[in-house]
Amino acid sequence: MKALTEFLAIARRGAGQKRARLRLDLGDTAVYAVGDVHGCLDELLALEDAIVRDAKELPGRKLIVMLGDYVDRGPASAQVLDHLVAAPPPGFERICLTGNHEMVMLDYLEGRTSRSGWLAMGAEPTLLSYGIDPERLHLVYGSDRRIDDVIRAAIPAEHAAFLRSLPIMIEAENFLFVHAGIRPELPLDRQSDRDLVFIRDEFYKAAHLLSRYVVHGHTPVTEARRDGMRVNLDTGACFSGKLTALRLWQNSGRYLTT
Repeated sequence: MKALTEFLAIARRGAGQKRARLRLDLGDTAVYAVGDVHGCLDELLALEDAIVRDAKELPGRKLIVMLGDYVDRGPASAQVLDHLVAAPPPGFERICLTGNHEMVMLDYLEGRTSRSGWLAMGAEPTLLSYGIDPERLHLVYGSDRRIDDVIRAAIPAEHAAFLRSLPIMIEAENFLFVHAGIRPELPLDRQSDRDLVFIRDEFYKAAHLLSRYVVHGHTPVTEARRDGMRVNLDTGACFSGKLTALRLWQNSGRYLTT
């Protein structure tokens, strides 16, 4: 019950935050939107290889849009962040959006939420990927405050800065790219950060009101597919081994999956 209360508090706290919202002209761009990674480095590298092969014969600008949730649940969150902090594949640009898991991890690192709140989101594999065993820390230190100090000191400053820098939405003429979804009945400038990374039911129920395509992740599905004006790319990589991208080019789409 304590973990659930902490989780709900995190969700409410996200409503007051404002992250960057980008507007891009993607008219001459091949866009590859990538669903939730969740610590699955091998799948991310395999999908990037497929993207590079697919784009080889395409002219013009090439952009990878990561839809958030790079950490937690899977085995290699630290290594995924190392990869995303580094340069994209040659010939590509890359924009990484924030997901709810990045926001919660940063809340923990900056002292706005407790370790139990982050652990409720699946953070134990993330800590292990940094070489941090939370059970051993309990045996060595005992004190929750000391444990938190050790964990926060072990996370590279470069990773915290990356989490802090992530924009939350990309708006283009015919598309929106966002982690979870939007409230279709509200103008974009009235969408809260909390909704953009946490929303589910309200987005799905009102999706018939969408006036442009929303490309998102957040809610795992067996297969990526378009449902009206909504395209969900979260194919549950940490459970299924399937990480999915959607290529958008010249008003057509193509899925690539590991």
